[in-house]
Amino acid sequence: MIKTELLTKFFGDFKAVDQVNLEVPAGQILALLGPNGAGKTTTVRILSSILKPTRGSAKVAGFDVASQPSEVRKMVGVLTEHHGLYGRMNADEYLLFFGELYGFSKSYVMNRINPMYEQLGMINYHKKRLAEYSKGMRQKLALVRALIHEPPVLLLDEPTSAMDPESAKIVRTAIKSLKNKERTIILCTHNLSEAEELSDQIAIIQDGKIILQKSIQDVRNSLFGTPVFIAKFDQQIDRNLLDLPDGIQILKNVDQEIYFKITNPNDQNPGLIRLLSEQYNLISFTEFSKRLEDAYLGAVKPDNQDEIHD
Repeated sequence: MIKTELLTKFFGDFKAVDQVNLEVPAGQILALLGPNGAGKTTTVRILSSILKPTRGSAKVAGFDVASQPSEVRKMVGVLTEHHGLYGRMNADEYLLFFGELYGFSKSYVMNRINPMYEQLGMINYHKKRLAEYSKGMRQKLALVRALIHEPPVLLLDEPTSAMDPESAKIVRTAIKSLKNKERTIILCTHNLSEAEELSDQIAIIQDGKIILQKSIQDVRNSLFGTPVFIAKFDQQIDRNLLDLPDGIQILKNVDQEIYFKITNPNDQNPGLIRLLSEQYNLISFTEFSKRLEDAYLGAVKPDNQDEIHD
């Protein structure tokens, strides 16, 4: 559904996007992650045929973004950081205006938007002028606008930005409901827990280059490497007294817990648990739950890969 090959974009001498290769099939959500200025928004603008690539190619729903921009725009719903709302209009007027640009009748547009008002908690606000909307409410309205023509491809740039927790949860639920076997979604976000909750795969872009594109689970496995386990005792243990076999390393100890890095847990865990239980009162022994945040930091800052974040 979305495929780029060696996609490159220059602004003067500055290379904003550098030979980006992406492939997102129908029915999947890809989270595009990266620091500010990494090239996320430029990539989205190219995929929506707002910008032309300098080199390389990109196809969206089978259409080329450079040579078939009109067809691409019909296939894509875009939520950008800057919405371009008209403050004197209310939500109905605004969405009817955009519906008319797509050639839809008033009845079609109202039938489309009323269920989305309900889903996004906007039913009591659609007659208010947009100038009175909060930033979070404007974000919701922009999402409805992006969906008005039922596009098979969605490009969402920070969809829950500036929202309170309840509104953000509503929007995430809506994004989940939009996922189906015929729709592809690219989600640009700085909210890593949101990316982990919603996406099937992630791509990390840094300095215009894709430095990683894998499924969520493959990301964890490839970036975290050796598993980490936490042993909890009924008292603080002097780590220097532990005589450990090769392949088991103590990363740190905090109060009554010791963090072990274990090369081959299937073979080594039973013996370690037996050793700790015989010498001390071992309360629990569990694998350390690693977050997408740790994987992301491991990719963009490799020196941090072995750090454990509480």
